[in-house]
Amino acid sequence: MVQAPITTPITTEAEARDWLRRVLHVDDMTMARLARLVDLLVEENERQNLIARGTIPMVWQRHIVDSAQLLAVPRETLPEGSWLDLGTGAGFPGLVIAALQPERPVTLVDSRRLRTEWLARAAQELDLAHVQVVLARVEDLPDQQHAVLSARAFAPLDKLLAISARFSTSETVWLLPKGAKAAQELAILPETWRHLFHVEQSLTDPAAGVIAGRLLGGNPPKPARPGGSLQRGSRR
Repeated sequence: MVQAPITTPITTEAEARDWLRRVLHVDDMTMARLARLVDLLVEENERQNLIARGTIPMVWQRHIVDSAQLLAVPRETLPEGSWLDLGTGAGFPGLVIAALQPERPVTLVDSRRLRTEWLARAAQELDLAHVQVVLARVEDLPDQQHAVLSARAFAPLDKLLAISARFSTSETVWLLPKGAKAAQELAILPETWRHLFHVEQSLTDPAAGVIAGRLLGGNPPKPARPGGSLQRGSRR
């Protein structure tokens, strides 16, 4: 897939659908799969709080394209291979990525049983045979490396790397929607982490950013000694 620059912010549902077709070249069958995902999401939202009710009228903008844009964010072509989505919640971005690329193995990880039960049902309904849903805390997952790793506002960047670096190689592409604090989180990342991360502006929220790039290596900083000053990047 040819990567396309993200320029004009999307502000309507019509623009969101148009972007999917124009930039990601989504065909009619895939658009129908995404529409069915939206229906399933809205139906389940009556039983458990998957998304804020106020976002339902703009679900294509706020959730579908907000997830799909990760296919166009990187400054490099995304590698083929497995995609790991940590703290997936209602399946964003992982379930949307799987709907767009049904041949790619996608693992969705969440620690809430009701969420994972719904994700498994949704994946089956959408005939996404390469989706694996895992009920677990990230800290309890076995070591396994993936080609792409995503997490949508799951944890602060320093903590996320500390618990997730073991799933990554130097060739893994990280795609992390981080909201308005993306640049700040990257700026305070301890220098013990060697990386090629950068921040791209979100297509769906002018105030939000996506951290993208590769982790080259490193380790979390050692805790400060009792009574000593906090290390750069630590949080009070």
